[in-house]
Amino acid sequence: MNTKTVWITGASSGIGQEFARRYAKLGFRLILTARRKDRLDALAAELSAKHAIPCRVLPADLASDAECDALCAALADERIDFFINNAGFGACGSFLETDPEKELSMLRVNVLAMHRLFKFVLKKMEVQGFGAILNVASSAGLLPGGPYMAGYYASKAYVVSLTRGVAEELREQHSPVYVCALCPGPVDTEFNDRADVVFALKGISPQLCVDEAMRGMLRHKTIIVPSALMRAATTVQKLVPTPLLMPIMARQQKRKLGKDTFRR
Repeated sequence: MNTKTVWITGASSGIGQEFARRYAKLGFRLILTARRKDRLDALAAELSAKHAIPCRVLPADLASDAECDALCAALADERIDFFINNAGFGACGSFLETDPEKELSMLRVNVLAMHRLFKFVLKKMEVQGFGAILNVASSAGLLPGGPYMAGYYASKAYVVSLTRGVAEELREQHSPVYVCALCPGPVDTEFNDRADVVFALKGISPQLCVDEAMRGMLRHKTIIVPSALMRAATTVQKLVPTPLLMPIMARQQKRKLGKDTFRR
């Protein structure tokens, strides 16, 4: 089979859906994973008809260990050239008040499933002798912490740290596999609704996010931060002492909740 294959998780909307459209346009065979089978089926039908490319739909809830097991079994014999490890969601609010079940589900998807599928595909690619993996993190993962989205920021810091460490290991071992992390700021997707937030900053489009991601991958960057504004922001924050940065970030996060308690 000469057609290259890309597997995309979180493919039913937002960044994942835009990656699917972009790779379909390039002629890739698609493997699409998300919770909502109806949306995956509709996307697969659209892209197959428009670009005459094959699509395999593998719905799964990545918060479930059993469904992660089933995914890995289903893909055991697949050749995967690119893996967009994109599934994830957030939770916003005071740590004392956020729903513990929602937070644990978030950690199972953002950390455990991300880690597990990353390792599964990386080992497969090592045997193949080629491949590239993009782990979708967040600019939140580049910051020292996020008051009022503490669990989400911590989960994305895990993605960034893991990717950086594995990327260096692969370089030292002269591996044929390339890995990187995408760290966008606000993107106009359904993330806002699921996290119960309204972003204080204007979001970029999924199209721009994917443009910059693919440009960064062509340059073999390890950490890809879309948009000049967000690159500047993540650079400047390194110069601000953490005790000064945290109250600033807390105020921004409270605006997402409509709870700017600094205004009395």
